[in-house]
Amino acid sequence: MDAEFWDERYRSRERLFSGAPNGVLVDEVKGLTPGQALDVGCGEGGDALWLARQGWRVTATDISRTALERAAAEGADVADRVAWIHGDLTSMPPPAGNFDLVSAHYFPLPLHKDVTGLLDAVAPGGTLLFVGHDLAGLPADMDPDPRGFYQPSQVADLLDASWVVEVNETRPRTAANPEGAHHTHDTVLRARRVQ
Repeated sequence: MDAEFWDERYRSRERLFSGAPNGVLVDEVKGLTPGQALDVGCGEGGDALWLARQGWRVTATDISRTALERAAAEGADVADRVAWIHGDLTSMPPPAGNFDLVSAHYFPLPLHKDVTGLLDAVAPGGTLLFVGHDLAGLPADMDPDPRGFYQPSQVADLLDASWVVEVNETRPRTAANPEGAHHTHDTVLRARRVQ
């Protein structure tokens, strides 16, 4: 699942995703004061653009140049509020303590990669929002196997006393699945760095 894989996947369709923000993001950032946000694996930019339009300054990263080009084209109205960054956060961690919100929705972070850099990017008082697909009931022969990627509960297990876990749960999906998806529930971790 490298840059070539994702570029090919995005080029296979005029639009891979809806362009709307993820429902979990909208629900979970209510009440947060807009600041600096990091959108991890931003894809075509639905979340990043929504955050920017809510007053956040967003660093939106993705491994796919194709996705980033589409996102930037959609976001002309908030071009001054979003920095579109091409890169692989599993090999090039973001700046430590820089973000009031780090949001990763359905980001395929392999279990053999170090997640510390992503956690360290959250500023004191900031929020980590890590959302995945519930694995219950998924076919055993999926390729790639989603069990090989960090799940929100596994990230929660890595958090030390400098964090307060505010949400760590499974809930029904609020939006229709993209074509070919089998997921009916999301797993959601929202945690606040207290120091």
